[in-house]
Amino acid sequence: MSNVTVCVRFRPLSSKEKKDLGDNICIQSMDSETVIIKDEKEEGFAFSFDKVFYEESKQADVYEFLVLPIVRDTVNSINGTIITYGQTGAGKTYSMEGPNILESDEKKKGILPRVVDGLFACIKTSADSTKYTVKLSMVEIYMEKVRDLFDLSKDNIQIKESKTQGIVLSGATEISLSDTAEALQSLSTEMNMASSRSHCVYMFTLNQESISEKRVKSGKLILVDLAGSEKVEKTGAEGRVLEEAKTINKSLSALGNVINALTCGSPAKANHIPYRDSKLTRMLQDALGGNSRTALLCCCSPSPSNASESLSTLRFGARAKHIKTSPLVKVSEEKCSKKNGDASGTRDESFEKILEKMSERLNDEDIKLLEELFIQAGLFVDPDSEEDLESAIQDVVQQTISSLMKAVEELRSTVEMLQRENNAMKGRLAVAERCDALPGENADFLHKIFGFLSSFIPEM
Repeated sequence: MSNVTVCVRFRPLSSKEKKDLGDNICIQSMDSETVIIKDEKEEGFAFSFDKVFYEESKQADVYEFLVLPIVRDTVNSINGTIITYGQTGAGKTYSMEGPNILESDEKKKGILPRVVDGLFACIKTSADSTKYTVKLSMVEIYMEKVRDLFDLSKDNIQIKESKTQGIVLSGATEISLSDTAEALQSLSTEMNMASSRSHCVYMFTLNQESISEKRVKSGKLILVDLAGSEKVEKTGAEGRVLEEAKTINKSLSALGNVINALTCGSPAKANHIPYRDSKLTRMLQDALGGNSRTALLCCCSPSPSNASESLSTLRFGARAKHIKTSPLVKVSEEKCSKKNGDASGTRDESFEKILEKMSERLNDEDIKLLEELFIQAGLFVDPDSEEDLESAIQDVVQQTISSLMKAVEELRSTVEMLQRENNAMKGRLAVAERCDALPGENADFLHKIFGFLSSFIPEM
């Protein structure tokens, strides 16, 4: 297992920040891994990360430390995810894309074009006996809907889960890429359609076929440029923009809840991880605690005017640093020609094969229940083997157990609340009986005092 790699990047002060507060900053560099930030009350907080990049940092520095190791792992069939997080204007998109995806100035290139360069550079140095196929999908999560940026008619793509493939975007367009120039041109054209008020996701899939050994391996590299996180009241947004901001904050809150569940739970207790609370967390399920090597770049402003948002971003990164993932290489010994085709099959065919197989050991009522569970769980699998069928069943069982555990926790909380109320009622009755046992005037007086106190102390 490995921890999520977390780095922080402070951009230079903007012209507006300099105009308002001069060259004042709210951060103090301790070393390349530790920074102290002061909040609005001038109270200092120290944070340590894998690396802290300050305003003089270069695009190449961020890529080589944070991203390049994951690019190399992807070519070796280990899944990877890179996420940029921070308030609007903190430098996320500049770090991810640069001034322009087709930027010719090598110094200004962002993570995305460097990833494309890195992938094809690694492929060119690979053995001649290995054949690579590179595919790209681009989607955005806007108002809790996943939209295909290569085909805008697909504006509500469903997120599925397979034991063998992990998280899958059912029906999302995949284009094959042959070289760096073609990849960058495709990205540049479609990125113009992405909204700045949405989460943008780039998914590279690399399949490598060993001609001599008849093996197929695949790796996925996902780049996520999150929408800005900031207080709604500070933006002054109204109308539809306000609704967009609320939806963004809701999905980012769900992301924070997932991270808290992954890092704050007891190892001896199976905690419910709320991946399904938003499309964003569902899509990032593999990256957060699953089969992926994950890196997070927290982008911040150094200005005192944004100290509150920057402190929130650093706290988010500090929590994420404790997440552990389990990146693995999955090798298939099956015929290469089969894996080069559509391995997922259609949803209906998958269900039919699974249910037909299970009908041999289950009655009609159990089959109907299983079908409903498949629909609720949103599973999408390739049931060509017994192992896949068993995996599908395990997925359903795990989802059902998770839901039942959540229901049990809610029921336990309700029972505890009722017990407290019951004890409080018993206490009231006991006091009332004692009051009644006293002489008339004293009893009336104590009843009034007791009633007065009960309005302030519900437990009485």
